[in-house]
Amino acid sequence: MRQSKGELTRQRIVETAAPVFNRRGYAGASMAHLMEAAGLEKGGLYRHFESKDALALAAFDHAVRLSGRRIRQCVLDGGPSAAGRLLGVAQGMATSGLDPSVPGGCPLLNTAIEVDDPSLDAENSLYPELRLRTRRAMNDLLRVVRRIVDEGVASGEFIQDVDADAEASLLVATMEGGLLLMRLYDDPAHLRWALQRIEDRGMQLTRRSSRRRVPTVPTKRTRSR
Repeated sequence: MRQSKGELTRQRIVETAAPVFNRRGYAGASMAHLMEAAGLEKGGLYRHFESKDALALAAFDHAVRLSGRRIRQCVLDGGPSAAGRLLGVAQGMATSGLDPSVPGGCPLLNTAIEVDDPSLDAENSLYPELRLRTRRAMNDLLRVVRRIVDEGVASGEFIQDVDADAEASLLVATMEGGLLLMRLYDDPAHLRWALQRIEDRGMQLTRRSSRRRVPTVPTKRTRSR
């Protein structure tokens, strides 16, 4: 369906505002910054968005949508194995630091840090909604990892007693930590190490699964299972 001129303008405003918010933060991005990025006067912005907060929420959703699209593509590129797809999730997250879909880095990490303190809600009424949306987006990411792990277990690739919740938390925490350290020290080695740990973990689960599938003949030194 063809978009109207107004819809195209609204989309362009969101696309230009997302990097401003992602780089400067939602509190730090002024209307002047947003107007300069969009090439519009204040009235032009308010013609399409009732407030700065409304634009901020649309920009956050846009940034998360692009990031999720990148992760999904990396999962597909990971191939049919569960271990490969887990690494694909990690690689997709890594691109938020190395080649972000929206300039400024991982929108989930940036927003989670900014809205971390609920005591600031009285000063910035946008933060509760941003916190809620960040949690929802993170839940979606964790759900993707859990599904891959469950599928790996179902196919026999992974061990039967693997904890999908724990694996999802481990992967996301490892990668977000790697992104944070990379930015703090301006050193991509932290991200490479995080990716290596995720790859090692996938191989570990697969190797352990393979060993368990090999039939064994009970002897005096081998306990039957």
